[in-house]
Amino acid sequence: MRVNKKYSCLPAEEKGIHIINIRAIEDIGYDQHESTLLNSLSKNPDADCKYGLYFRDGKRKVDYILVYHYKKSSAGRTLARRVHHNDSSARSTKQDQPLPGKGVQLEMGESEPHMDYHEDDKRFRREEYEGNLVEAGLELERDEDTKIHGVGFVKIHAPWHVLCREAEFLKLKMPTKKMYQINQTHGLLKKINSVIQKITEPIQPKVAEHKPQTVKRLSYPFSREKQHLFDLSDRDSFFDSKTRSTIVYEILKRTTCTKAKYSMGITSLLANGVYSAAYPLHDGDYEGENVEPNDRKLLCEEWASYGVFYKYQPIDLVRKYFGEKIGLYFAWLGVYTQMLIPASVVGIIVFLYGCATVDENIPSMEMCDQRNNITMCPLCDRTCSYWKMSSACATARASHLFDNPATVFFSVFMALWAATFMEHWKRKQMRLNYRWDLTGFEEEEDHPRAEYEAKVLEKSLRKEHKHKETDKEKLTWKDRFPAYLTNFVGIIFMVGLTFAIVFGVIIYRISTAAALAISSTPSGRSSVRVTVTATAVIINLVVIIILDEVYGCIARWLTQIEVPKTDKNFEERLIFKAFLLKFVNAYTPIFYVAFFKGRFVGRPGDYVYIFHSFRMEECAPGGCLMELCIQLSIIMLGKQLIQNNLFEIGIPKMKKFIRYMKLKRRRSLDHEEHMKKKQRYEMDYNLEPFAGLTPEYMEMIIQFGFVTLFVASFPLAPLFALLNNIIEIRLDAKKFVTELRRPVAVRAKDIGIWYNILRGIGKLAVIINAFVISFTSDFIPRLVYLYMYSENGTMHGFVNHTLSSFNVSDFQAGTAPNDPMDLGYEVQICRYKDYREPPWSENKYDISKDFWAVLAARLAFVIVFQNLVMFMSDFVDWIIPDIPKDISQQIHKEKVLMVEVFMREEQGKLQMLETWKDKDKKKGENCNNHSPRLSRSHSGSLSSCHSYPLDV
Repeated sequence: MRVNKKYSCLPAEEKGIHIINIRAIEDIGYDQHESTLLNSLSKNPDADCKYGLYFRDGKRKVDYILVYHYKKSSAGRTLARRVHHNDSSARSTKQDQPLPGKGVQLEMGESEPHMDYHEDDKRFRREEYEGNLVEAGLELERDEDTKIHGVGFVKIHAPWHVLCREAEFLKLKMPTKKMYQINQTHGLLKKINSVIQKITEPIQPKVAEHKPQTVKRLSYPFSREKQHLFDLSDRDSFFDSKTRSTIVYEILKRTTCTKAKYSMGITSLLANGVYSAAYPLHDGDYEGENVEPNDRKLLCEEWASYGVFYKYQPIDLVRKYFGEKIGLYFAWLGVYTQMLIPASVVGIIVFLYGCATVDENIPSMEMCDQRNNITMCPLCDRTCSYWKMSSACATARASHLFDNPATVFFSVFMALWAATFMEHWKRKQMRLNYRWDLTGFEEEEDHPRAEYEAKVLEKSLRKEHKHKETDKEKLTWKDRFPAYLTNFVGIIFMVGLTFAIVFGVIIYRISTAAALAISSTPSGRSSVRVTVTATAVIINLVVIIILDEVYGCIARWLTQIEVPKTDKNFEERLIFKAFLLKFVNAYTPIFYVAFFKGRFVGRPGDYVYIFHSFRMEECAPGGCLMELCIQLSIIMLGKQLIQNNLFEIGIPKMKKFIRYMKLKRRRSLDHEEHMKKKQRYEMDYNLEPFAGLTPEYMEMIIQFGFVTLFVASFPLAPLFALLNNIIEIRLDAKKFVTELRRPVAVRAKDIGIWYNILRGIGKLAVIINAFVISFTSDFIPRLVYLYMYSENGTMHGFVNHTLSSFNVSDFQAGTAPNDPMDLGYEVQICRYKDYREPPWSENKYDISKDFWAVLAARLAFVIVFQNLVMFMSDFVDWIIPDIPKDISQQIHKEKVLMVEVFMREEQGKLQMLETWKDKDKKKGENCNNHSPRLSRSHSGSLSSCHSYPLDV
């Protein structure tokens, strides 16, 4: 049963004493009838504190929650304690257990049951830590009488003077009283902007923070000495809930618990199980009847709903609620999604161009023409027979949809698109920095991680044991060398494992193709290539999804054994390892199809074998680009559908259901317990903890690679990415608002290491697309044939030009087809795709001059394409300024206005001093004009004249 309102905590100014630790009013000795009467007359105490958003007095807001597990007595109820604290300067009031060393305990009822050593140790650490928090100025209140049995909550409130002190330490920029006009556009630009605003009004969120502003408050780092500069008319709202929780978290991180030679902050206490969770509270409920308006409810309606997918995101409200770091992620995701719109439109146009010109493509028409009667060599030894080129007609026609001259233009366009996207984001980032008052923000070195401190302590104890006097210890490269070696070996092993799995899939493709070729049905033999490709890609997709999860865990473990000093170092190293492993995992099968398949096949009569029995697979007559397109599309769509969406929706809901069932099993069947409404901190405790933004960024970065790296083979990639991101934004928003505990707001002015990764992918995309166009597609061989070998300046005869001839009598023993008469006639000469001398030549089957001409053209194209596109990208980077002109003017204007404010303040001080001096001077003259007799008789008056300025 909860603490009665009559005995809840009251401010020190009103009572003069603090009541700490009331557990059960039945044990205090009050008459049950009187207690019932008081309860019936008083208001619902849970409603007074807004169901956990405030302390029991209904005045002090809960800024942070610490959660711990404890063992209850066998009687099933907590014991009563009542502690009086006579120190009026104390700042804390708590409900259940007293702070260490504070006051005198008056115990009634049964004694506490014996706890084991570990529980006692955790309780002692909690008491010391909470005592240190009180000394730091925070106010605490404990609640162990909750619906979640065995779980206690410590509510933390930061009073005004603590908020001011910490805001000054953290150099938080806060709005001052000074307001200034934001520069507005004039003339034609103003009219264009007004028209755009009217057109886009239906897709703007109905949020006050999203409306265009004409005035802005001047911001300045908070200072207690200059409080007169800030608008403190409403102290309760001056520091919003995001800022308050950030300040409390900073105090929690630097406050230590030193018992048993440990120096532990909140991160270490959480890691050791002293506390089980620590989080700020959400603003309130987001659904249900009679819910008070709050930012969480507004975000749920205007942001975290699939019904508003067509609207802009309320980024300023997201930043206000979740902080700058999460706000920047969603702003970046919004900019990326917007930029995918033009890329999708151009990709659709390129695809439609391929569809429109497929019937005019001469090479595919020649391949489909059965009158050519081109007999192809077997695709495998013995079991495969000869086949007609016209049977690959469908593959050739489909290849033209993605292998046409427009794809070259699209590759150049996407390279410039990537450069424009990066520049556009930099400009957007600067606008957000100006709007969010982050222009002068510099990240300071973070507190050392708990694991780092533990390692340093272990090192210090070892040296103390050897009787060596040492200065303050730190971890050197020698201490980390075993971890670095493990990282290197581990990453090499994981990359090798990925290659081995891809190699295994290659063996599967070869063996399956040979097995299906034995099929007696003609339909089975004709669909061998499609069947093998589709099943192999699905296997690759399943393996990629499984290894993604495994590699994520391994990357975290490898980073943990390195023991980075700060959270920022830990995050950057984790991102690098996870990205490296996931990049290799996602793109290795695609790289194989694009650049290696069909390159090391050999020729009929002299094929290359794996394990002396499996012949290397070769590309279709239309080239490997179509297969690359299938591989890329299935892996990209499969990852987005299964891993990104189903996992993000299904796994959190499954975890939530499991937690609900556990709580339901542990919950008492007491009717009164069931009737109580859950407190806010209890509901938030049942939510999933926030695990960081790394998985969200990683998902989008891998997708960015699919969109840019192989876009020459799949022009529709930007369209599928756009459709996925429209859902992804609302999915992530819903997860943050409804399914996750509220994360601690973190200040950040950019997206960190992710920007460098994006730039690296953009540069790599230019090189890869150059090689895809040059070596994977038939674009260069067609150009070489058109300008060097074509007799009439057309593409007629191109297919015959790319095929070499082979005399079937030159087959090695045991490799010829078992059924040479499968086509109904005897074959003397079969054809295969390569540039080699014919069997009637003196140097039969040697590489021909045509091969070297095509290779030279391919290499020349790679060099020209790469340098040209790189130059154009750098030109776009140079021509677009990083900081918008209007923002740079506003920043300069802010500096000038701030100088004016301080100059006026200094002038006011000087004028006040001069006024005092003038008054002092006049008073002195008046006193000197008195007669000597009067002066002597009124010496007291004279002295009072001279003391006047001091009194003033």
